[in-house]
Amino acid sequence: MDLSAIQDSAAAFFDVAQPDARRIFHGRGQLYPGLEHICIDWLAPLVLISAFDEIEDSAAVLQVLRDADTKGQIQSVMLQNRFVQGAPAQALFGEPLEQLIVTEDKLRFEVHPGLQQNCGLFMDTRLLRDWLLANSEGRNVLNLFAYTCSLSVAALAGGAKSVTNVDMSKTSIKWGEKNHDLNLQDLEKVKSIPHNLFKSWGKIKQLGRYDIVLIDPPMRQRGSFDASKNYGAVIKKMKSLCKPNAQIIATINSPFLSSDYMQKLFEKHLPGAKYLGEIAVAGEFRDKYPERALNICHFEMAARQDENLDQPHGDGAFS
Repeated sequence: MDLSAIQDSAAAFFDVAQPDARRIFHGRGQLYPGLEHICIDWLAPLVLISAFDEIEDSAAVLQVLRDADTKGQIQSVMLQNRFVQGAPAQALFGEPLEQLIVTEDKLRFEVHPGLQQNCGLFMDTRLLRDWLLANSEGRNVLNLFAYTCSLSVAALAGGAKSVTNVDMSKTSIKWGEKNHDLNLQDLEKVKSIPHNLFKSWGKIKQLGRYDIVLIDPPMRQRGSFDASKNYGAVIKKMKSLCKPNAQIIATINSPFLSSDYMQKLFEKHLPGAKYLGEIAVAGEFRDKYPERALNICHFEMAARQDENLDQPHGDGAFS
């Protein structure tokens, strides 16, 4: 296994002080033949290696990382085998660090490396958080599929008037509230709805209307959401939730669905919305086929809306 690409990435990364969470190496972008199954993240002071298939020589990967660490920033290295049921993790160097507070510019987040498939912070949406820091002043923000609420943290840090976080996982919503608290944010401005989205439209509407809506779903959530089947139902609800000129950010992350698919969904279910383009994915997540990776699509509602807005058809319907 040729590790020169990892060696080059790690050497360049650790050549300077690295206080913030970042991806070091993105093999999943298919730009490095033979290393497509390896991703490496920096959650200071921990390096997390995510393996999506068996790593031929994990000791060699560890040595490359330690050799690159000329400033002594690494205290722990963990390997998580994402291809094994339960995604088990082990420490390759130092002690396992299963809970950390990491920074991203001026923001702070709690992460749980190796305890589940995702650590709690999606670093590929870093530039979306930058956009929210710059565009949320005085806005009422709706965060659908909020997970640990990193986008809402950025919105409040950018001066949002209020944020509403919706996620069916009560654990994730509580985690998100801790992230808001870590950033010394006023929890009176945070509304939490820890329920299935499709059973919560009435409550969501009570807390609106919204100036910014964030739709960042998993591609498939058992018993709850499938992007290829249910995304259109979410988009249709924007008519009754958004203010005129509201900004809608909708993500899609699938090798089979792209930003073109998202534009067609909006044309069908929300024809008055204008497609403004894509918000860039963090540069360290470069991909050979960007249309098959994460796409962050930006739409804007019309300045005037039809007064005969669609009304919710009852809280359990995929309408």
